[in-house]
Amino acid sequence: MHFVFTPPGESSAGLLDLPWSEPLDAWDDERIVEIRQRGLSRHTVRFVSEGGGVYAVKELDARLARREYRLLRRLRELGLPAVEVVGVVVDRPELDAVLVTRFLDHSSSYRALFANARYGHPTDRLLDALVELLVRLHLAGFMWGDCSLSNVLFRMDAGAFAAYLVDAETAELHPSLTEGQRGYDLSLARERIAGELFDLAAAGTLPGEVDPIDVADDTVRRYRGLWDELTREEVLRPDEQRYRIAERLRRINSLGFDVDEVELVDAGPSGARLRVRTRVAEPGHHRRILMARTGLDAQENQARRLLNDIAAYRGHLERVRGGPVPEVVASNRWLADVYEPVVAAVPPDLRDRLDDVELFHEVLEHRWFLSEKAGRDVGTSAAARDYLTSVLPEVPEGLTETGRPPDPSG
Repeated sequence: MHFVFTPPGESSAGLLDLPWSEPLDAWDDERIVEIRQRGLSRHTVRFVSEGGGVYAVKELDARLARREYRLLRRLRELGLPAVEVVGVVVDRPELDAVLVTRFLDHSSSYRALFANARYGHPTDRLLDALVELLVRLHLAGFMWGDCSLSNVLFRMDAGAFAAYLVDAETAELHPSLTEGQRGYDLSLARERIAGELFDLAAAGTLPGEVDPIDVADDTVRRYRGLWDELTREEVLRPDEQRYRIAERLRRINSLGFDVDEVELVDAGPSGARLRVRTRVAEPGHHRRILMARTGLDAQENQARRLLNDIAAYRGHLERVRGGPVPEVVASNRWLADVYEPVVAAVPPDLRDRLDDVELFHEVLEHRWFLSEKAGRDVGTSAAARDYLTSVLPEVPEGLTETGRPPDPSG
């Protein structure tokens, strides 16, 4: 038996004494946990609690397991949204190999999101997240070969969703993709998405006004629109180059992508041909700023919202002090005086309903709602108190799953 775990640590070391010589579906270990809102899988998948974390353990052919292990590591190196691979176990006597990934904390499957009425009609937001993920993968030369809603986990991101790749066993990584390779992925995604939504309709969890074929076709349209915006070449006249380039870059940034390189190629009397090289890295401008200022790890939309709140709080401090306040001072004061008191006030039995940053975002939304109703700013503290008593208890238990192991005390 051959174990490969990376990076080494106490958590991965604790996995070594699992019953690897037995078939995965026969495991009877006290560390096995159930994930309620798990997606569908063609393979046997179990979840293991070890060292303060939860891991997904998948049994599959050794060749595919080695391949997926390498590809998931490469995706992480590229900064692309995917589950984190922890290790692979091969050469199990008369058994398939096992791939181990870290469970994606506070994530939901598409089935869970459609089954919970709290998020109404999530189709548009799910498609936006899935299309953005597929475009990022294609920009990196990654042909998925198995794009579907089932192979994605979603995290809430300030009213939107962020999509993370879960399954890469059929994928291929190239320096770049041809039109045919991208078209194959897109055609497969259309077929799979339609089938998955028909399954939801049969189970009674798809809104009656949603047509699976229309949604699948819309996925293709959204992908092509986003790909065109990010990659198309255009000819610019000399007198319009400056503002048109700035306009194009703003649009790309507003879509959550970074521009790595801008190239102008002389196109004769008509002007110059603009080529834009878009970075394949995970969106991160605002989340990097928030991390640097506060140490908080957030999704991109969440980070943008929290930075806006920090900016407003900085303005408040400057009015009170009658002078400028450095960003670092305002950020630390906001963290200690505004953010941390809200998070600390969450009752223990509601702690796992939402992740801390998404919860704070919802408090800000609730503050706006209450202020509109009252005709004045009610403040974050009052909004938090009302939210924690009237809104958070209504968030369905199990809407998202956390990587925290179950409490042995019950």
